Amino acid sequence: MTNEKEGILIYEDPDAAHSLLKTAEQAALKAGKVLKSLFGRIKDIRHKGRIDLVTEADVASERVIIEVLKSTHPGIPVLSEETNPEYRSASKDDFFWIVDPLDGTTNFAHAFPWFGVSIALASGDKVILGIIHCPVQQETFSASLGKGAWLNGRPIKVSNTPTIEDALLATGFPYDVQEDAADVMAAFKAVVTKVQGVRRAGAAALDLAYVACGRFDGFWEIKLKPWDTAAGKLLVEEAGGKVTDFRGSVYSPFMQEIMATNGLIHRELGNILMPFSQHLKRGVTCMTA
Repeated sequence: MTNEKEGILIYEDPDAAHSLLKTAEQAALKAGKVLKSLFGRIKDIRHKGRIDLVTEADVASERVIIEVLKSTHPGIPVLSEETNPEYRSASKDDFFWIVDPLDGTTNFAHAFPWFGVSIALASGDKVILGIIHCPVQQETFSASLGKGAWLNGRPIKVSNTPTIEDALLATGFPYDVQEDAADVMAAFKAVVTKVQGVRRAGAAALDLAYVACGRFDGFWEIKLKPWDTAAGKLLVEEAGGKVTDFRGSVYSPFMQEIMATNGLIHRELGNILMPFSQHLKRGVTCMTA
């Protein structure tokens, strides 16, 4: 099938959308088995950056995912972290997969069991479906545009925490934090002094999945890649939450900053984070959207 035909089917044929979601889920589950088989036994660890790692597990998981996606829907190209990180759909009408075969590589390399697989289908900047699979926890989060979000097949919703002072948030630090820590730590300090708690576990896709199911009330981070956030963005929105940049503007997985919440604390968190937006100068103190 061509991308155009896939696109028509996704929008007009619920069975086609369901088939694509099942394909993504099959790929994620198969990759999860690969990751579990290698967990605690990693021997080949390489550096893409000073603290940015890649292991044989990343490569093996990605290979399995691409095999499943290509065998079922060969006409849809793949944007993937390890083997095809530069692909970007030439047309906003084109459909493409966005794949993170191992979100939380550093955790995995240290045998810390907080990692997962993230797969999304997008058209331009619009995410159509998403899967995040956590093999150790045996949890599979899924979402389909306009149809809702689920955890192991059961509907999920964001939390109902009403204020920032009662909120448990998640965040992460960019891979260049050692070279440019000032703004990252300043933003962290600004938030942590206003909330009930902040967790920094090291896997953005899982953080977003936890916002979607109400375990976290919000999440923020900068300098993420589309494979880190595409599936999680859709999960949060389909679970009733809100995802923007720090200014409250519409978020795309190709943007450099993300703020996701249950919606109820969004303005409060935005007021804290807006001065740290990469799009605005310092001194702005309130959200406009």
